[in-house]
Amino acid sequence: METATVVVAPAPVAITPPPQRKLMELKSSFAPAAKSSPARKAKPAKKKLAGGGGGYVLEDVPHLTDYLPELKSYPNPLQDHPAYSVVKQYFVNPDDTVAKKIVVHKSSARGTHFRRAGPRQRVYFQPGEVTAAIVTCGGLCPGLNTVIRELVCGLHDMYGVASVLGIEGGYKGFYARNTVELTPRSVNDIHKRGGTVLGTSRGGQDTAKIVDSIQDRGIDQVYIIGGDGTQKGAASIHEEVQRRGLKCAVVGVPKTIDNDIAVIDKSFGFDTAVEEAQRAINAAHVEAESAENGIGVVKLMGRNSGFIAMYATLASRDVDCCLIPESPFYLEGKGGLLQFVERRLRDNGHMVIVVAEGAGQDLIARSMHLVDTHDASGNKVLLDVGLWLSHKIKEHFKRKPNFPITLKYIDPTYMIRAVPSNASDNVYCTLLAHSALHGAMAGYTGFTVAPVNGRHAYIPFYRITEKQNKVVITDRMWARVLCSTNQPCFLTHEDVEGAGQEEEEPHLPLVEGENALVRSPSMCNGNDHLCSGAA
Repeated sequence: METATVVVAPAPVAITPPPQRKLMELKSSFAPAAKSSPARKAKPAKKKLAGGGGGYVLEDVPHLTDYLPELKSYPNPLQDHPAYSVVKQYFVNPDDTVAKKIVVHKSSARGTHFRRAGPRQRVYFQPGEVTAAIVTCGGLCPGLNTVIRELVCGLHDMYGVASVLGIEGGYKGFYARNTVELTPRSVNDIHKRGGTVLGTSRGGQDTAKIVDSIQDRGIDQVYIIGGDGTQKGAASIHEEVQRRGLKCAVVGVPKTIDNDIAVIDKSFGFDTAVEEAQRAINAAHVEAESAENGIGVVKLMGRNSGFIAMYATLASRDVDCCLIPESPFYLEGKGGLLQFVERRLRDNGHMVIVVAEGAGQDLIARSMHLVDTHDASGNKVLLDVGLWLSHKIKEHFKRKPNFPITLKYIDPTYMIRAVPSNASDNVYCTLLAHSALHGAMAGYTGFTVAPVNGRHAYIPFYRITEKQNKVVITDRMWARVLCSTNQPCFLTHEDVEGAGQEEEEPHLPLVEGENALVRSPSMCNGNDHLCSGAA
């Protein structure tokens, strides 16, 4: 594992640029308010950038003082906390940033950086006057209760925040349900349970009603736990809070069992999901090995990204074929999946196939002449690739009466989602929660928190909602899977050419006007020229 890189900016990065210069402002699409909301056109999201020498770019996150410049700050109560009195340097240097890319060439620009997470010496809330709220949205995932617990206990034990509200039933709970009071005692053992004690739902976001509720209840900090769709909603809430000039920090904690959130190292619950998937794969292997020409088919989570299937396959070593959404495959003909299944059964007498739920959806739709439908979150409703694949394999071998098979299909999806998080994820959830509340207390808002190259950072909402993280099938990790299973790659030359390579840093236009990127005076060393710091 590469060593994480924490870079100190060449000079202090001002939160607010000089009035004669503009920070880069680019359009980014967030989830619009529901139709029942008062007609209001969402403003384009602002990208808060600062440049430095050697092509250094800081993609900063909003701060409450950006629109409440007279906001008072206070000494961080952690400096008097007995648990932290022995820590030599507990507070994060305000200029510490985390590099997005740590593998570079000697001629490379320093590239994009994010603000390092952690406690600051000054806070912008009087802890005794804070009312915080926590909401969970989207599908279930191991670790949700651990994040809730650590947010409540961290706010109470570290900062002395006594009022923490739980919003029940997802976004709709802001205006359709009563809140529940969360205390360290009430959440003490919830990390031992699966699911979320607050309940969850998909969709249902009415931004205006949510912010009305935040305003009416006097909520100062909102912690929103959910996937990319939820984070888009959080961005919309932040924009409305800022538009109304409310002193309220909006913080996201990224959640997706599929590990498909961009930029971050991984999402919580992923390690638990891979570990639990082993049980299903082991069962499938036992069934397959115990029967004549036995085949075990296991369907795992992975709507658009096959990370769980890929890592579970590598961890198991009992898998003969791994199918993921990023790598197309075909059934019939030379080099097809059915030919490979037949060959593997002749050679070994049994086989195990792991398939991600989003794999082969185009094949199924074409064979069944179906059209796409979507759920309340806007996600495409997936067809059951495990059942379809099992049917196709059985159908193939029915035409070979002298080649009987025994096929068992296992779908552990909802069992995996519902389990409590393992030890690794429990620690990870604790770090996420603490980083989130440190950022909120320090006055940062409109961000999500997660590790980037091993260091926790504050990442603007738009960065993790622009695209999804996917398996790069031209990368060495996927090659390791192919070496482990000895399966065909099923790819044409066109598939390989079109595979998503690691993206280069975006070119930032260095022109006057709204898309101008400028240095603060300290970074420019007194010069008025635009920085040449495009990554």
